[in-house]
Amino acid sequence: MADVPKVKIYTGEEIPGVGMGTFGSDRFGSEEVSNAVAGAIRCGYQMFDCAACYGNEKEIGEVFKTAFDEGVVERKDLYITTKVWNDMHERVEESCRKSIADLQCDYIDLFFIHWPFPNYHAPGCDGDARNPESKPFSVEEFMNTYRQCEDLVKKGLIRHIGISNMTIPKMEAVLPLMEIMPVACELEMHVSFQQQELFDYLKAHNIAPIGYMPLGSPQRPERDIFPDDVADLEMPEMKKIAKAHGVHPALIALKWAQQRGQIPIPFSVKERNYVSNLKCLTEDPLTEEEMAEIATLEKNNRLVKGQVFLWEGAKDWHDLWDEDGVIVTL
Repeated sequence: MADVPKVKIYTGEEIPGVGMGTFGSDRFGSEEVSNAVAGAIRCGYQMFDCAACYGNEKEIGEVFKTAFDEGVVERKDLYITTKVWNDMHERVEESCRKSIADLQCDYIDLFFIHWPFPNYHAPGCDGDARNPESKPFSVEEFMNTYRQCEDLVKKGLIRHIGISNMTIPKMEAVLPLMEIMPVACELEMHVSFQQQELFDYLKAHNIAPIGYMPLGSPQRPERDIFPDDVADLEMPEMKKIAKAHGVHPALIALKWAQQRGQIPIPFSVKERNYVSNLKCLTEDPLTEEEMAEIATLEKNNRLVKGQVFLWEGAKDWHDLWDEDGVIVTL
């Protein structure tokens, strides 16, 4: 654990500079994911990115309890994150307490608002699913949910607050209203979707970027796969750099992410993969020239488009992301 990179957050505390995702999408069951978490703890992972809607927190909680009981790690050694799902925006404390009970972890280190609106969709729905009750982003609704998170900090149920899947216009609207600032923002971030403007904004506001899908998620849910998607690890430039280092392109993507200044949270159920994902960040860094070359590979290749969250009257998924610099409403 001592060799794993750390990131300093605005409180002055250092948190792990890499984590393990636990979203198995529709391809891996709870047992497979929890078994991977068990192995990951023993090889040195400290941050685990969980969420109520992933449907596997009880199984992961059994793994945490076993690790604590057997003395593999102490609770303070792990940085456990989870998220309030969209259908619980009015009942944040209830959601948090259930996650704490399921994860058997006493408290949550970092608690995210999973999406910035309460637009619910059923687990495993297809890409054409729409909820007629979905609505566009509301500052009032978001801040009502955020205030509940601030109360959780004051009650000692969570240590830090996180935001997720946000845009600059949305953050411009809500950051000035917050009493306790978020320490991190979780968002899609990978070689072909670098989100440089948003990345710079987060850094300027002392909010740590946590990048999900750091490998371009070739095993993402079927509803998020489109014909014109770019496969990051198949890019010739990535293969060339990987060959120079004698590793798989996936490890180059992780080295780039960590050296750039974001916290990657790769997911794998295979031991050889999650071990190498962690180990690669402790050795053989990319050169400045390689980092500069990867910076040219931006393709605006958003993979999680969020179309299942669209409201009646929205044109298409682009309306979710405020691409013209203005929050899209009805």
